[in-house]
Amino acid sequence: MRRVFGSATAASLIGFLSAMSPAAAANVSIDLSTQRMHVEGAGGARYDWPISSAREGYVTPTGAFQAERFAAVYHSKKYDNAPMPHAVFFYYGFAIHGTNQVRHLGQPASHGCVRLAPQNATRLFNLMRAEGGTITISGSPPGQPLVNAAVNGGGLRRAGLLSLFGL
Repeated sequence: MRRVFGSATAASLIGFLSAMSPAAAANVSIDLSTQRMHVEGAGGARYDWPISSAREGYVTPTGAFQAERFAAVYHSKKYDNAPMPHAVFFYYGFAIHGTNQVRHLGQPASHGCVRLAPQNATRLFNLMRAEGGTITISGSPPGQPLVNAAVNGGGLRRAGLLSLFGL
């Protein structure tokens, strides 16, 4: 009896701990040199999209990040109330978001955020909100020196309290 009870208790405990373990998360890889984003969802979803990152004179931070906050509807406080639909903020005021400037996708064009076609931003927003995950940004935009690696010298970064204020 004791052995049966012990086995049943152990099986229940293993099941409980498995349910408590964190679910698999999405991986978002952004290559600034090719201006492409590759997304792998935990459920098997895979996407490859063109992006626009920081144009000359601006910086898109590089490194590994986690999503800090989500905003389905957002407007830039810094750049003339510019729309930033389906924004996934990952480092202070930097975000991945939709843009109506789709003709510029595939080339640097932003003030530092990572821009996507609106339907792709919606898909990424929903995926990251459901699964969480890591955003990894590497490379340097075409024709620009590798200067932005100093912004985030490696390791997973969380922006912290200042990101709540868009700083």
